[in-house]
Amino acid sequence: MGLVGLCSAFLLLSLVALCSAAGSDAPRGVAVGFVFDPKAKCEPPCKHGGVCIRNNTCFCSKGYEGETCQYANCYPKCKNGGTCLRPGKCRCPPAYGGRYCHKVTCEDGCWNGGECNAVNGVAKCICPSSWTGSKCQDAICPQGCRNGGMCVAPGICSCPEGWLGGACHTAVCTKSCLNGGKCISPDKCRCRPPFSGPLCEERKKYQ
Repeated sequence: MGLVGLCSAFLLLSLVALCSAAGSDAPRGVAVGFVFDPKAKCEPPCKHGGVCIRNNTCFCSKGYEGETCQYANCYPKCKNGGTCLRPGKCRCPPAYGGRYCHKVTCEDGCWNGGECNAVNGVAKCICPSSWTGSKCQDAICPQGCRNGGMCVAPGICSCPEGWLGGACHTAVCTKSCLNGGKCISPDKCRCRPPFSGPLCEERKKYQ
């Protein structure tokens, strides 16, 4: 390389250094203001487009840092334990997402108004008072659902055949119990003395 070429290369690298420093807060392999040696050798070689400017001294391209420009630099920094893979690209740990790992993410999302939050580094759905479950998928019935009923919405039970009521607590008799008898389970009456029979229709005869 002739003197003119050497001067041109030095001027170009100086301008690159000044422009890079002015346009980014990211750290660099070397400080601005350096002497370029065209015969310099760097072992191990500079990575990611870095330029060897003096023996074992690399000038790193934008977005990289380290002695051999081996480290990517994400700006803003990766949050919540994320790792910078390449400039502007973070690899996020479980429970976090977003460009800089700044968002908490719950697998399959949160249902029924639940909110995804990190609890001790683990993503969890924080459910409204009427819902529970890992995804807030299960409704809560404070009164309970009896006799095989299922809670299908807050405070609402789906009752099996033969039962009614807010808690599936009222039995249904297809035919009404007679003579003051009470339906105690599907199609089963509890009779008052002196009556008996399936529907309490028979009066006991005393001898």
